[in-house]
Amino acid sequence: METNMLTKQKVEELKTNGNGDIQNILQPSQDSTVLTYVLNNLGRLPSHFDGHCFLPLTQHKQTKIRLLAVKNIGKLSDVEFLENMLSVAENDESTEVKREAISSIGRMRNEKTIPYLIKILNNYDPKIVLQAIRALLVFKSKKNVRDALSPLINHPNELIQSVIEKEFTKSEKIGIKKPKHRESPDYLKNTVVNGDVLEILKFVPDESIHLTFTSPPYYNARDYSIYQSYKQYLEFLRDVFNEVHRVTKEGRFFILNTSPIIIPRVSRQHSSKRYSIPFDIHPYLMEMGWEFIDDIIWAKPEASAKNRNAGFLQHRKPLGYKPNATTEYIMVYRKKTHKLLDWNIKQYDNKTVNKSKVLGKYETSNVWRIDPTFDKTHSAVFPIELCNRIIKFYSYERDLVFDPFAGRGTFGKSAINLSRNYFLTEIDKKYIGRIKENLNKSNIFNQHLNQKFISSTEFLKYMKEKK
Repeated sequence: METNMLTKQKVEELKTNGNGDIQNILQPSQDSTVLTYVLNNLGRLPSHFDGHCFLPLTQHKQTKIRLLAVKNIGKLSDVEFLENMLSVAENDESTEVKREAISSIGRMRNEKTIPYLIKILNNYDPKIVLQAIRALLVFKSKKNVRDALSPLINHPNELIQSVIEKEFTKSEKIGIKKPKHRESPDYLKNTVVNGDVLEILKFVPDESIHLTFTSPPYYNARDYSIYQSYKQYLEFLRDVFNEVHRVTKEGRFFILNTSPIIIPRVSRQHSSKRYSIPFDIHPYLMEMGWEFIDDIIWAKPEASAKNRNAGFLQHRKPLGYKPNATTEYIMVYRKKTHKLLDWNIKQYDNKTVNKSKVLGKYETSNVWRIDPTFDKTHSAVFPIELCNRIIKFYSYERDLVFDPFAGRGTFGKSAINLSRNYFLTEIDKKYIGRIKENLNKSNIFNQHLNQKFISSTEFLKYMKEKK
């Protein structure tokens, strides 16, 4: 049959007329383009369909045709093809075809498949093991299946560990009552605390915060962020973000804005030093229970960057090239949970969901072109547009959003404008007046907000009294 004679409707007719025409087309000697088209458009197969016509095609020289043949066998969910699919899973040269064969075995949902699937759990390829796990979970109530799957909690692959943990361990701690997902302590709402964030966070209850967005002080790049070593700096951030993890509600987001920085050279006889902050802090975040979700690039105009090209512009000698740094990273993390995002969304009533929707045009790529902001009192300031996007994309109205390094309080200002509650901490007293000025301006039309500007001593005293 010629390819130009085939349509989806024609394939449907050949499949259902019952006179064997479709089997006659599905011959290994058939043109590969015809085979691919027919196999790809068979759709749901009738219960009486004879799947034996697919078996010769599982040996076809083209991987695509073997894959489609195995997929169509899977549609039949017939244990009669168990041995054939096991043979494909063991012998095919394509990993994709092997995985599809195991998927076809799983679709049989027959207890005869259990010992074979258990054997596959020893395969080296994690994706093949995951396919076998998926098939075996249908029989999770059976002891031999539980006994085979439970030890995989110690499998080297992190995805396999995660699946087994979700299926075989209890996610909730007995006797510990969690706060309702939408609710946060009233005394944290619209509060600015002047003090050491680590000391302050120790008194913030577990799972109080819906969203954290921050840009930490850069390592020894500003007067307000001096550390004796880079190791000490990273450990400080680790300790802060570990506390942020504790106070973040299940499945909610932590978003970190940072970038590599340069420490100028001591003299012309020494080199400058570049520190890759976002990449060095990332392993700490993964270890403490954050799940990496996205990397967003904040792209700024080149005119806003310090010029590093002057020397290379003159000599043009290889090895001396240094690009102007016009980007920062917005690293998006989610507090690890076995619950899907749908669960988080369902914690809100329809009115709140509808009022919080992101309407109109929005940035669809992970490159955000936003001009930086400059301030006479602070040398590293969030643009309000950056804060607006983060709050709109990663929180709902009336949520409690947090910035542990508040600076001049732009994140709080954005929270007020977008009907969220804020909690801010800032160690440098000279910035508190600027924060108050910023937030009071935004609060002109929101007089119902009970804004609090307090010292860490006052905050800790209050929290101890509550305990």
